[in-house]
Amino acid sequence: ALEFPWSLAFLPDGTMLVTERAGRLRVIRNGVLEPQPVSGAPVSYWAGESGLPGAVHGYMDVALHPQFTQNRLVYLSYTKPLDEKRRTVAIARGRFDGKALTEVRDIFVLDAAGTSRIAFGRDGKLYVTTTGNDPADKDPNFPQNPNKQGGKVLRLNDDGSIPADNPFAGRANHRPEVYTLGHRSSLGLAMHPGTGEMWLNENGPNGGDEINILKAGANYGWPLV
Repeated sequence: ALEFPWSLAFLPDGTMLVTERAGRLRVIRNGVLEPQPVSGAPVSYWAGESGLPGAVHGYMDVALHPQFTQNRLVYLSYTKPLDEKRRTVAIARGRFDGKALTEVRDIFVLDAAGTSRIAFGRDGKLYVTTTGNDPADKDPNFPQNPNKQGGKVLRLNDDGSIPADNPFAGRANHRPEVYTLGHRSSLGLAMHPGTGEMWLNENGPNGGDEINILKAGANYGWPLV
């Protein structure tokens, strides 16, 4: 049985890759869960019970490269331990051979821990959500501060580098990886298959969640509109 599955991705042949919050990547092939997790995946940190204060997810989202059939590249967002007390979110990439991940490396390491969704856009770029709640940050409006990663959607090339056409690239006091800002913790991210727009749902301000269609450089207003 799966233990707290967090996300899944379908391979071209119908096989499913499923992340578990305890830091395992599992395979469901022909409707049957394989007993052994995928080997070679990165070491993660997890703690607590999902949904309760202090809970930390080990593995979170999983996404396939748009040219997966040719390059077999799989991407994971996960909680990366830095030392005994510190941790952050990282995006790892590896090649899946059907049983194991090889050539695994972090292509992007974020500034803080939290939840993170990832999804590829029609433009071939990787979109990454960051948490909108960092109690250690003394700036209550940091989700709208373009010089901080929290409360944002980031946009990366498939190797983790920064696209030159990102909305804030080259601007002083703006993080070049930021694509949109002013988000609370985002729970879902997907490309609309018809329009190619990136849709995001997040914990909204008190009174309701939000579904947003992402526009380059836009501010979505959390926490102060």
